[in-house]
Amino acid sequence: MPASYPDATRGVETRETRFSWVFLTDRFAYKLKKPATTRHFDFSTPALRRVECESELRLNARLAPGIYLELLPLVHTLDQRLRLGGEGDVVDWLVKMHRLPAERLLDTAIQAGTLRSTEIESIAERLVAFYGAASPVSLAADDYLSRFADEQAESRQVLCNPAFGFDLTEVGTLLGAVDDVLRVESGLLLVRLTERRIVEGHGDLRPEHIYLGDPPAAIDCLEFSRRLRLLDPFEELAFLGMECAVLGAAWVGQLLIAACMARLSDPVPDRLVDFYAAFRAAMRARQAATHLLDAMPREPQKWHPLARRYIAIGGQYAARLGKCKCSTSRP
Repeated sequence: MPASYPDATRGVETRETRFSWVFLTDRFAYKLKKPATTRHFDFSTPALRRVECESELRLNARLAPGIYLELLPLVHTLDQRLRLGGEGDVVDWLVKMHRLPAERLLDTAIQAGTLRSTEIESIAERLVAFYGAASPVSLAADDYLSRFADEQAESRQVLCNPAFGFDLTEVGTLLGAVDDVLRVESGLLLVRLTERRIVEGHGDLRPEHIYLGDPPAAIDCLEFSRRLRLLDPFEELAFLGMECAVLGAAWVGQLLIAACMARLSDPVPDRLVDFYAAFRAAMRARQAATHLLDAMPREPQKWHPLARRYIAIGGQYAARLGKCKCSTSRP
């Protein structure tokens, strides 16, 4: 109900993601985490959700200053109503942020054909400033490589599940190319570690999280796992480029990565960028398919075609990495 919100609004729209509900008023967005638990996080109690909300506010201030506003309690009032803020028994916690115009998000601009190259240059400048100011993170080589191995194992388990019916030749090519780099060319990744290029990044740099404002911003960072945020900036950039390719705009990633390389004076090998993109494509295919394992999946018709699209795009990067040496039955 509009009266439950602290700001005057004509109405409230509700959006659901896999792990949150988002309530949109005329000017603001309020995010409520679901009581979910995965291997990466535990949102099972209001106290735990409050901690994650506080992390979300702190971490998103880095790339979206002024957009994330405050933490608000959801209270049960004396007159037996639920309200955001004010007096009453606290039953949960929500993050309040400014509502951003959908047409100014990168994914919408790509789909509408309104995106300009100058906007990509502005994004590059914003991200370069962020990465350039970030302190390098020290990690043991085994710890760094284990993240890739762990994600690969999970992607293989899901994408090779016969219940999904994915083409195992395509899946094997994608996963096999990533495996081959991890097994034979791990030095390609470890040199980034020894050069102290690993930082605490955004963690979930997707087109729908890029706001084409002045200045641009990146919202919805991955707040629940620092391990997944410790990465090479060009892994994030390759991820964003891959996601833009899925939307039919591969030129965005090409321009963005070239601009960031130039500004950071960091000529990352194309082979490493292709590895990152293939690795992330397998992850995203897995995540899309996993939605179908939910008891009541949202938009069930969406996830299988999307997973196949990620597998196909990932295969293009895998082809550039070289023909997979494994058999198609390997996964």
